[in-house]
Amino acid sequence: MDRGSELADFLRTRRARVTPEAAGLPPDARPRRVSGLRRGEVAQLAGVSAEYYTRLEQGRARNPSPEVVEALAAALRLDLSEREHLHNLLAKPARSERRAPAGPQRVRPGVRLTLAALEHVPTFVIGRRTDVLATNRLAREVTTDFEALPARHRNLARYLLLDPEARERTVEWERAASETVATLRLDAGRYPHDRLLADLVGELMVRSPEFGTWWHDHRVLRRTHGLKRYRHPLVGDLTFHYESFPVAGEPDQTLCVYNVEPDSETAHALTLLGTWTADR
Repeated sequence: MDRGSELADFLRTRRARVTPEAAGLPPDARPRRVSGLRRGEVAQLAGVSAEYYTRLEQGRARNPSPEVVEALAAALRLDLSEREHLHNLLAKPARSERRAPAGPQRVRPGVRLTLAALEHVPTFVIGRRTDVLATNRLAREVTTDFEALPARHRNLARYLLLDPEARERTVEWERAASETVATLRLDAGRYPHDRLLADLVGELMVRSPEFGTWWHDHRVLRRTHGLKRYRHPLVGDLTFHYESFPVAGEPDQTLCVYNVEPDSETAHALTLLGTWTADR
């Protein structure tokens, strides 16, 4: 990944969505040739010169101070995920040029015991590139049996974008799939030379009709909590309130728990599903 072009595209797409009115700028009668903010307006809001911001957006100015980065983030109305991504793209070479650690990620036995203990709700461990590192039985029943797939296919983005069953089972598939692409973008900012990530992006670009559009809008997202809805062929619609937790001592591993409301239709459906599939 070319960090200069990535930074330029990210800054351009972020300023294009901020209107002068939303930024608190006074009315300007001059004709506007760009959607959103002009470069000079971003510079004004961030307290830097227009020349400096232009060089920054063109990838010709490196290592801005933390204060400048935060001022740019405020000017562009960046959320927490976008701020993290901007810091990654502007990081010093010693940090930004790093590669993802070599070798497959492993889930330690204690974490697997946690998944087994949470047998009443679907639970996953997600790694770099949205790789699915471990699942419990209900997770496999609600989505797919990742652990039965070849190792390179145990990937959430690949499942959502390339497996026809994922479109049938995932309610609001487009939202779920586009958000997963945004998490890949965040990973790409952290590990710009991750060959496995580059291979995955290349495959999805060729095989998924939607991936290219979502990838090129430069949206980034770190999932922390939210709503997930699925449609299971045996028990019908399921609604989960998911929470994500970093696995202590394991970089780039996240424990995802799909919680359910007590005594809800989903809770009863999961009980049935667990009973019917107990011997698998």
